[in-house]
Amino acid sequence: MELSWLLIFKIGVSLAGVLTGIGMFSELSWAAKLKLTATLLVGIVLIGLLAPLGTPVEPFGVISVPAFGGAITLVGLAVLAGFIGYFFSWPNGREIGILAVPSGLAIWAVRCGNMAELMRLNPTLAQRQELFAVLKWEPIFWLAIVAAGFGGVFVGQKIVTRRLALVTRATSDERRATNMIIAVVASVLIAQFCIGIFARDVRIPDPRLGSVVAQPATGQIVFAVLVSFGIAAFLVKKLLNASYIWPIAASALVTGFAVIIHVKQDTLQYLVEHYPPVFFSNVVTSILPVQMVAFGALGSIAGYWLAVRVNFHRETSLRENPRKHS
Repeated sequence: MELSWLLIFKIGVSLAGVLTGIGMFSELSWAAKLKLTATLLVGIVLIGLLAPLGTPVEPFGVISVPAFGGAITLVGLAVLAGFIGYFFSWPNGREIGILAVPSGLAIWAVRCGNMAELMRLNPTLAQRQELFAVLKWEPIFWLAIVAAGFGGVFVGQKIVTRRLALVTRATSDERRATNMIIAVVASVLIAQFCIGIFARDVRIPDPRLGSVVAQPATGQIVFAVLVSFGIAAFLVKKLLNASYIWPIAASALVTGFAVIIHVKQDTLQYLVEHYPPVFFSNVVTSILPVQMVAFGALGSIAGYWLAVRVNFHRETSLRENPRKHS
């Protein structure tokens, strides 16, 4: 990829946004903030700039799953990003290194076009049916890339510790499996509901569909997906004591769930006949899979650690002021 002044400017803007977000966490030391910034930069460079996702032919083209060779290269870069991120953020590599790959994918998610562009390029019913049949499964690929980044962190941890620390819980395997399933299903439903609230754009009443919604702006999608999965991860941590792994896994299921529920043949036919390509029957179907997974992963991690922080402050307060909470 050619390095241009525009590209340098985009990198600078991305880092400025990262630093602004980091500044909100006042309890982090400056050393931790710098390590976090360095880790995100690793992901931005290796995944956001060097990944073989290519430059779309159309001016506002949409990226898609690369060919086999490119996919293997992308997996390798994801492992490398997680591995380097682990050491850049040591001794908190396991907690911070996992952010490298989602942050890199987020760069692609905001640089490419949107779902309305895909609808414009696929105007017929048959074309859109084929398109959504592919998009329903595409999030699994992006989740695999995020998982490869987690794998890089795991490799770094193995090198340092020489062993994997297994966390044991008092609950039975059956109870853990039940909590896992509940966490995934709840995350899918919470994200669906919240995205419908936060990603609203122009909504037009429709006598048959109830309403149709216009393609949200990219910034609105970023906000909606981040906050929605943040809420989901926060709640499953608070209520089920579940890891951020399960809301992240749910980010690969939300698109498919929305396609199955809201993109039936008669609905697509009706949209093709009565509305321009910028309108959708449900706002979730207007979000690209890479956007859902990238920002879903980042939001899930943020929501999980926010819940951990709230729990910590609550426990500290209980120890210091037991009478106040009695």
